[in-house]
Amino acid sequence: QVQLVESGGGLVQAGGSLRLSCAASGRTYAMAWFRQAPGKEREFVAAISWTAYTRYADSVKGRFTISRDNAKNTVTLQMNSLKPEDTAVYYCAAGGTYNPPPDDYWGQGTQVTVSS
Repeated sequence: QVQLVESGGGLVQAGGSLRLSCAASGRTYAMAWFRQAPGKEREFVAAISWTAYTRYADSVKGRFTISRDNAKNTVTLQMNSLKPEDTAVYYCAAGGTYNPPPDDYWGQGTQVTVSS
């Protein structure tokens, strides 16, 4: 069992930046970020493989960057040019598949709020 702990959420104005981090208790092949806005289903944001292949949802391409540190078992989501529609609870996920994105293990979520 892998435990995931997210950090870095908060409140930011539109156009601003936030950096989310997720620490895993063990090694996993792929890590990813999902988000869930109020009244909406959870949606994929970005994923990264052990060898640093990345993929993104169209809605965040060019604004968000996912990266990982395999030595520390951490994944980071750098979010720039944030929009109010990025407001959601962001979840870290990990597991054995990169595409489709991993969903074997989940963090507890961290709130991101973007004000207009």
